[in-house]
Amino acid sequence: MLENNLKEILTKRFNKSISEASNEEIYLALLELTKSNIKAKGTNKGKKKLYYISAEFLIGKLLSNNLINLGLYDEVKEVLAKNGKELTEIEEVELEPSLGNGGLGRLAACFIDSIATLGLNGDGVGLNYHFGLFQQVFKNNKQTAVKNPWITSESWLNKSDIKFEVPFGGFTLKSTLYDIDVTGYNEASNKLRLFDIDTLDESLVKDGINFDKTDIAKNLTLFLYPDDSDEAGHLLRVYQQYFMVSNAAQLILLEAEENGYDLHKLHEHVVVQINDTHPSMVIPELIRLLGLKGIGMSEAIEIVTKTCAYTNHTILAEALEKWPIKYLEKVAPQIVPIIVELDNRVKAKYDDEKVYIIDKENRVHMAHMDIHYGFSVNGVAALHTEILKDEELKPFYDIYPEKFNNKTNGITFRRWLLHCNNELASYITELIGDDFKKDATKLEDLLKYVDNKEVLAKLDEIKKHNKVALKKYLKETQNLDINENSIFDIQIKRLHEYKRQQMNVLYIINKYLEIKGGKKPATPITMIFGAKAAPAYIIAQDIIHTILCLQEIINNDPDVNKYLNVVMVENYNVTKASKLIPACDVSEQISLASKEASGTGNMKFMLNGALTLGTEDGANVEIHQLVGDENIYIFGESSETVIEHYKNADYVSKEFYNKPAIKKLVDFIVSDEMIKVGDKENLERLHNELINKDWFMTLLDLEDYIKTKDKVFEDYSDRDAWMRKVVINIAKAGFFSSDRTIAQYNEDIWHL
Repeated sequence: MLENNLKEILTKRFNKSISEASNEEIYLALLELTKSNIKAKGTNKGKKKLYYISAEFLIGKLLSNNLINLGLYDEVKEVLAKNGKELTEIEEVELEPSLGNGGLGRLAACFIDSIATLGLNGDGVGLNYHFGLFQQVFKNNKQTAVKNPWITSESWLNKSDIKFEVPFGGFTLKSTLYDIDVTGYNEASNKLRLFDIDTLDESLVKDGINFDKTDIAKNLTLFLYPDDSDEAGHLLRVYQQYFMVSNAAQLILLEAEENGYDLHKLHEHVVVQINDTHPSMVIPELIRLLGLKGIGMSEAIEIVTKTCAYTNHTILAEALEKWPIKYLEKVAPQIVPIIVELDNRVKAKYDDEKVYIIDKENRVHMAHMDIHYGFSVNGVAALHTEILKDEELKPFYDIYPEKFNNKTNGITFRRWLLHCNNELASYITELIGDDFKKDATKLEDLLKYVDNKEVLAKLDEIKKHNKVALKKYLKETQNLDINENSIFDIQIKRLHEYKRQQMNVLYIINKYLEIKGGKKPATPITMIFGAKAAPAYIIAQDIIHTILCLQEIINNDPDVNKYLNVVMVENYNVTKASKLIPACDVSEQISLASKEASGTGNMKFMLNGALTLGTEDGANVEIHQLVGDENIYIFGESSETVIEHYKNADYVSKEFYNKPAIKKLVDFIVSDEMIKVGDKENLERLHNELINKDWFMTLLDLEDYIKTKDKVFEDYSDRDAWMRKVVINIAKAGFFSSDRTIAQYNEDIWHL
């Protein structure tokens, strides 16, 4: 049946058989075939609907993910193979949607997948960025940024006929709504609703990612997180955010009225999840729009407070947005009186400046508005939520203890096991059946094989196949040679000082110097990084530069490169993650304790049989509890100690730098070898930062990190003991299914 349908589409469109058609033609035919199958399954319905609003949805390529969720993947693969075609090659034709950056966007993508899989009535709402964050290109050992176009004439985007007018200060823009179908696993689908403007002018971007940031009618949806190192950049972000939430609010009210709902009882039919602070202005915007429909201010505030819920993703002050009120007066003057009124109500009730919405400097604290005028506030891992309650948001917790709850993040197993590690998924199915695809806790059944030598050997062999596949991929895409018989130690995540890629750098320098001194590791090691740095984040750029310099020095040193290699993967994204994660042995989760809200890469690595080397931070805490001390490698100071250091301002990096063992590693950054291949200014700036500031306490944990990591590499030699740990990690990964997370959101918050 499927084969006939595919043949029919190819004949009709290109007058070719499957074997004659090009990969591009087959891709377009599969796109059409998949869309019609999605349509036939219908969409999830319900008396109450969730609108999950997020600035990012890092959805990745969709062809195989949709085929898996529709139950068609194996059949399509067989039909193509029979005709001399490879599904993996067809996948390469598809461009990855540039709709997100890091964990926040990937999490939102996993969540909308699970919402559909659980048959819940809920859509994602965001913006249709044409060039995404940016495409990363390495030149002269530095990151450069160019635009990343992904929208083609035929894609998963479906243009709707829904349009809204969004009023800004002094002008109005008309939006157009695009939808992407979000398939559930063996279920009906939901939608990702993405708003755009027809007046966008892609030609504004001439070189790199620079463009006129003031011409809003032409630039609004060009980039995710446009460079905000100047006021025009800040304002553009506020324009984007208001455009996103005004459209979302108008869509919510349009659909509510189409369904005949009483707007006075909106909360009975609608729930809005505010994902991080970017969509916070949906609160005053909904109040404004209800006012236009004749509902008084006090009642509108009450309705919206019962409708909106907020997810906090960070304790980093710079990530909790605070916009000067003058920016809002320029961008969306119509909501300013509402925000002032919301703030006045808070000030009338509470005498604590820490909980005000508008502070002394006339800045609007978005998170504060979300907490006061939403009914739920959740953290994203057990430790993170406790820190919110006890430290970062304590004044709010004291007022609203009933609003606070934890929802530990999760990942969708369909993409992060079935799709990216098909061989492992098939072998697990052989061992325990396929119930785990729908109920991930069933992976615990693997524990009965923990001492089975044959199973351990087979899992080791699968890991080797994945390493060979990654070796081949890196050779083809970046002309890099790696040793598949080495330990693959991988750190892939957004480049930020709190994630401490710079600590990993100092370990590499230590290992390099040891090898030069004659101390060789028992097994060769390949250190792999993938990360983009925000263009305005100078130190993050310097860290990438340092990694690329080390890559050049070490990989070209015949005394060292047999034992140690360094690889920085260019333009890290979902597609590359799906090749890196199955091949990984050691998962680097080394953020400063208390700073990583959750992390989800740690869950993907665990699921694919990598062991975690990490601090007691974010979801590492829960991984540690699940697998036990023997099956994870924990190092570094506790979050309590770190928080105390910040409170007392008593961490002095120079005291650690002055230890000879640390000094030689930090000083290597500005050594003759490094300056020969690098840029003196970049290297010196990072060197100074580590000695004189080191805000995220790299040097505090460095010695323990080196000692623990050496132990990891030593333990790798005992293959049976190592593989035993691997089985336990895979078996215990089931807790981290986003299906579990979403079921908890629904039970405790949404009540769909």
